[in-house]
Amino acid sequence: MNTLTESLALALNLIAHADAELLRIVSLSLRVSVTACALGAVAGLLLGAWLAVAHFPGHSVAVWLVNTLLALPSVVVGLLVYLLLSRSGPLGAWGLLFTPTAMVVAQTILVVPLIAALARRLVLDGLAEGGDQLRSMGASPLMCALLVLVHERFGVVTVLLTAFGRAVAEVGAVMVVGGNINGVTRVMTTAIALETSKGDLPLALALGGVLLGVVGVVNLFIFALQAQGGGKVANQREALA
Repeated sequence: MNTLTESLALALNLIAHADAELLRIVSLSLRVSVTACALGAVAGLLLGAWLAVAHFPGHSVAVWLVNTLLALPSVVVGLLVYLLLSRSGPLGAWGLLFTPTAMVVAQTILVVPLIAALARRLVLDGLAEGGDQLRSMGASPLMCALLVLVHERFGVVTVLLTAFGRAVAEVGAVMVVGGNINGVTRVMTTAIALETSKGDLPLALALGGVLLGVVGVVNLFIFALQAQGGGKVANQREALA
């Protein structure tokens, strides 16, 4: 077995020489997470905007449910998606289990509550500042909420980057529905777990370094956006933590 120093040296060598397997795993990870966040953005932003202005029996319960789902364990999401896509499940005929599509579905379900909860707070804060002006122009409540999201674009991008950070670092759900199949569904987090268990520390360390780099870049962008006007989301993230 390689010593820690040797493993680190080999890991740096894999990164420096753009190892083919390393690039394949990183590329799939990014494609899955970006796709999931794009789909989650559509559903989450609309849901958050609607919850910010809607009034119906059970509204408080709906908001509570969205906030509660923020703490939903990823393995539970993986289990639910597995049951839906398994051969005996309602969507089993589609043959999506153990494919990147199944992983996208699982990550989308994970990020929608996060995007919705943060978008709702963003809309409420925006309406508190300029809602009267929008309503005086004859905009409907939902249109007002959507216009606030357009105006608070730095905050929206910060929300989406936060969701991406959660998706790309997630392991439980994608392990359950993806199966960690080499060359097919192996992403950074699942590969790190597998290679560590096999004792292949160089590849695990290389993937871990790349993953930390990706998360670091995402947080750097978040910091920059907050400095340019998206600082509201920082308080919302702390409140939801």
